[in-house]
Amino acid sequence: MPKSRQEKQKLIKGLEEKYNNSKSVVFIKFNALAVKDHEKLRQELKEKGGECLVVKKTLLDIALKNEKVDNFDGAESLQGSIATIFGYEDEVIPAKVVDKFKKSMGADIEFVGGILSGSFLSVGEVESLAKIPDKQELYARLVGSLNSPISGFANVLAGNLRGLVCVLKAVEEKKA
Repeated sequence: MPKSRQEKQKLIKGLEEKYNNSKSVVFIKFNALAVKDHEKLRQELKEKGGECLVVKKTLLDIALKNEKVDNFDGAESLQGSIATIFGYEDEVIPAKVVDKFKKSMGADIEFVGGILSGSFLSVGEVESLAKIPDKQELYARLVGSLNSPISGFANVLAGNLRGLVCVLKAVEEKKA
């Protein structure tokens, strides 16, 4: 059943809000994806702070018309059935989740573009985005990097004490 004009306007307003609240947007082509797989993808995205919506390209174009997106020719230029994935917490999460899902499930999903910081991303840029570690992993690496000089210093100090203990033990054995 076709949607009324009011329903479409409400949907467009919702899309505009989602776009404004998201840190990144990824577009995927999902022509041969089963319904249960699509639901599983939606669930994984929801757990990671994302959302997947399938809307008509014309409605997506209208919603993004007022937004300043560089190099974006419109959703009509994207081929196939398009799902729009919004990432609300982390910029790389949508691309990472889709990439992981595609590899683990062997799903027939393709990146067709994305939007990050007001610029349209090509397929290659979205694939590169999927390879970047997420914030939690970067924080862990940073903490490890900050901690390594301190732990190295502690090992050096402990090494001197170990050396002293070995010398004292050798003196004790020599006297005994």
